[in-house]
Amino acid sequence: MKTTELVHIRGKKVILRDLTVEDVREIYYWKYEADDRKHLNWNGPYYKLPPKTRDEFLTDYQEELNRVGTSTPRNTLVIEADRKLIGTVGWYWVDEVTNWLCNGIAIYDSSYWSGGYGTDAFPLWTDYIFEHMDVVRVGISTWSGNERMMKLASKFGMIEEGRIRKARIVNGEYYDSIKMGVLREEWEQLKKGVLHSSYDPCRSWCNPNSEGYER
Repeated sequence: MKTTELVHIRGKKVILRDLTVEDVREIYYWKYEADDRKHLNWNGPYYKLPPKTRDEFLTDYQEELNRVGTSTPRNTLVIEADRKLIGTVGWYWVDEVTNWLCNGIAIYDSSYWSGGYGTDAFPLWTDYIFEHMDVVRVGISTWSGNERMMKLASKFGMIEEGRIRKARIVNGEYYDSIKMGVLREEWEQLKKGVLHSSYDPCRSWCNPNSEGYER
């Protein structure tokens, strides 16, 4: 049932918000048409991007679009900065029976790399998942060549839980598959400042009544 529940989470540099049809068209552009598609070199480069028409691509996102305005937890949110889409965050089930999921983040526009935008978006998204879903852990799956993703996850309490050696091939070279994760109780400690972190997440998203937080 449709309600007026729209997701709009404001961080220090980005806003995480609900997806629109126009956003899906923009994501298609960044994946299939843009000159700047460096993000494909880092976000699962061992998977071949399947050819899709715009209509086929839109159909893939229809279920997520149908969630907008409902109380159902979102699978995907837009990362917005400077009033435009610069990337997305998402999650997928590894094993729904045991409530095991992985989250992820992609900044499509490389002019926004290394500017703190992913650092702002990632904990907002991780916290959204813990707040809206009955899960005991949130993790990521990446590859050993993506050191920036591993450092980002580590900054927010995720530890390396598994390393499958030489399980990925990128540009003809073998890399390890990396599994990292954080438990709910560890996340709650991090929010309270118990776990060491060079970034204080509570400044921007711990307190729902704090300045700069919108949901």
